[in-house]
Amino acid sequence: MEYKSNNNVVYSCKYHVVWCPKYRRKVLVNGVDIRLKTLIEEVCNEYRIDIIEMEIMPDHVHLLMEVDPQFGIHKAVKQIKGRTSRILRQEFSWLTTRLPTLWTNSYFVSTVGGAPLSVIKQYIENQKNV
Repeated sequence: MEYKSNNNVVYSCKYHVVWCPKYRRKVLVNGVDIRLKTLIEEVCNEYRIDIIEMEIMPDHVHLLMEVDPQFGIHKAVKQIKGRTSRILRQEFSWLTTRLPTLWTNSYFVSTVGGAPLSVIKQYIENQKNV
């Protein structure tokens, strides 16, 4: 098992996070998905969050990531959803006419401790094939 560290903590905190657009609308298409992927990578690089796997579906996002426990998973998801919503709604104006906000307030998060990482990684990779 690989471990990360900051000045105070050695850790291995991997999370599977899933969130959806408001009303589960299938709006992550026609270039929005590609731009979303880029924005998520930018935010994660800025906050030193490691993306292990990412898949953008038309109506939800799967993200497998490793987050410093002192930063926290909630703060990580909040930063990603907040920035991506603001920028995508500026760049794709049709998103503002279809939805009052881009993302729902909720999200699913699970630590990746019960299942082997390879199984979860394969699950996310195979999402588009379902």
